[in-house]
Amino acid sequence: MSIDIAFTKGHGTGNDFVLFSDPDGEVTLADAQIAALADRRFGVGGDGVIRAVRSERLPEGAAVLADDASAEWFMDYHNADGSAAEMCGNGIRVFGAYLLAEGLLDLAVGETVAIGTRGGVRQLSRTGDGFEVDLGPFVVAGEAMVSARRLDVARPGLAVGVGNPHVVVALADDAELDALDLGEAPEVTPAPPDGANVEFVVPGAISGELGRIRMRVHERGSGETLSCGTGAAAAALATRSWAGAGAPDAWRVQVPGGELGVRVADTAEGLHVFLSGPAELVFDGSVTLEDRVSR
Repeated sequence: MSIDIAFTKGHGTGNDFVLFSDPDGEVTLADAQIAALADRRFGVGGDGVIRAVRSERLPEGAAVLADDASAEWFMDYHNADGSAAEMCGNGIRVFGAYLLAEGLLDLAVGETVAIGTRGGVRQLSRTGDGFEVDLGPFVVAGEAMVSARRLDVARPGLAVGVGNPHVVVALADDAELDALDLGEAPEVTPAPPDGANVEFVVPGAISGELGRIRMRVHERGSGETLSCGTGAAAAALATRSWAGAGAPDAWRVQVPGGELGVRVADTAEGLHVFLSGPAELVFDGSVTLEDRVSR
């Protein structure tokens, strides 16, 4: 039996997603079907697939609603290989734009809405030129060695947790960053138990209260992408840690697909990291997915 999916294609700084609406949780896709939907040659194509479903309609939503009863919508996010992921910083902004376009959410500029994710509840605010998401508290701790194609020797990486796991590696200059071949997943030693996104960064100038960095990323389950929102936050947090006392709390992160804003701020729950940037919806379409997916 086949499944017909009406979808929207969207992206945040080139990190692209296939989104579809399933408010009552009636559509169950196998990992292989999700991977087929995300396939760039045989499917729609995307770095991930996002289902809009009410939190009350899926098991993971129970913890979300216990934390914040106003988190009506759950971002059911899967990587391009079909595997489920905790969070996606670019994806949640595009998710907000999608909910607005579908009439599933009313959100004026300056207003905030609670969104459920596997990484917990995230507060999403609409800005004049996109969205900002409160990624919550963060952890910067732990070291690993990272090897990658066209990197002359393994480099030390810093583990950063922002609702999903990251390892951030500092490089000497733009030439090293540009020379990397991220067509194959970098090797992280010791290997994180659930894998990790790996960011390679070149710290730039710090001007007053603003720092700048360049970044490329290999995302677990998706490969190299033009942008990674939580990766940008992790990269800024790692660079801030390396810079030491007096480091700025506001950062601009240049990725191949554009630029993202990251800031660290005090909240009632302690220090949180915030991510801001654009969200674009590109086109709508429909696709039929078969029960059994073959290549």
